[in-house]
Amino acid sequence: MENLQKMISEKSVVIFSKNSCCMSHTIKTLFLDFGVNPTIYELDEISRGREIEQALAQLGCSPTVPVVFIGGQLVGGANQVMSLHLNRSLVPMLKRAGALWL
Repeated sequence: MENLQKMISEKSVVIFSKNSCCMSHTIKTLFLDFGVNPTIYELDEISRGREIEQALAQLGCSPTVPVVFIGGQLVGGANQVMSLHLNRSLVPMLKRAGALWL
């Protein structure tokens, strides 16, 4: 779990994803289209992916991908991110975290 905390806290935007998940692709594309350079961990490609996925589940993330952290804080999955985007809260959150300047 402390390894997960370190991964989350090192960058302003962290996305836990799987290449096989279409919602993961959608969320990654949204951030990239904003001009954000998120740190992306593909859990189906990294050696400790299963362990990280279990740690995300312990945090209450369901489903476990995609999961987004902004400024070290859990934002949630695709539904939460899209809700923030639609109510125009996502961009200000990214600016506060230093992930977006314009």
